[in-house]
Amino acid sequence: MNVALAPRPSIVTREAEPFVTLDGVTKVFDHGKRAMTALENVSLEMTKGEFVCILGASGCGKSTLLSLIAGLDKVTSGSIEIADGRPAVMFQEPALLPWLTVRRNVELPLRLHNVDTDQRNQTVNRLLAMVGLIDFADHRPHQLSGGMRQRCALARALAQESELLLMDEPFAALDALTRDSLHDDLNRIWQETGKTIIFVTHNVREAVRLGDRVVLMTPRPGRVAQIWDVDITRPRELDSFEVSGLAHEITARLRAGAATDGAE
Repeated sequence: MNVALAPRPSIVTREAEPFVTLDGVTKVFDHGKRAMTALENVSLEMTKGEFVCILGASGCGKSTLLSLIAGLDKVTSGSIEIADGRPAVMFQEPALLPWLTVRRNVELPLRLHNVDTDQRNQTVNRLLAMVGLIDFADHRPHQLSGGMRQRCALARALAQESELLLMDEPFAALDALTRDSLHDDLNRIWQETGKTIIFVTHNVREAVRLGDRVVLMTPRPGRVAQIWDVDITRPRELDSFEVSGLAHEITARLRAGAATDGAE
C-alpha cells in the first residue's frame, strides 16, 4: 500500500536543539614553515532532519570539513559534537567492491554489525527498492552505469542506519540528466527517512535545489562566508526562476570572494 507523504517544509526550524554542532573548528596540516591552514574558526549548527549544502570553490576545505565531521581526521582546535551515533559517508567515487553483487555490497554494513540473515534480507530489499535497483540486485558493479553505481553506494550508506548522512560531491562525475534524476531520488529518500544530510558540492544550482540552507565557504583558509535559507517550495526544478535567481546571487558572492582572495 502506498501512503502519500505530507509536503515537507522548505526550511527546518532551528529553534530545536542542534543535532550537529561545530564550534570554532580549525584544521592545520603539517607544522612550522610547511603549515597550511585548511579551515579557520568554522562554527555551524544543524538540527535533526535538516538538509545543509556546503558550497565553495575547489580547495576551500569542504571535503576536509566533512572528514572532520565523519571522524576520519581530528580537528586542530575547536570541537564537533553529533547528538546521536556515528555518521554514514558517501563519497564522489562509489568505492563498491567489484567482486560483490549489488546486494552483497549493500548488505556489507549489516554483516559487519552481525545483523541476522532475515533482517538483512528485508533491509537490503527495502533499500534497493528505495534507490530503484531491486531488479539489479545480482549484478556486479562493472555491469552498472555510473548513476546506478552511485545509487548502490547510497543504499549502502543508508544500510548503516545512521541519522546523519555525509555526502562529498557524490554526483559530480555524472552527466546532467543522470544527476538531475538522482537529485529527485535523493530529495524523495530524504523526505522518506527524515535523515540529517550534509552535502558538499561546488555546483551552486545543485546546492540551491537540494538544501534547506546553503553555507558558502571562503577560499583557503576555509571560513563561513555567508549562509542562505532556501525558502523555495519543494520539489524544485534546476532551471526554475526561483532556483536560478538564488543561484545567481550566491554565484556573485562566490566570485566576489574569489576576486578578493586573489587580490590579497
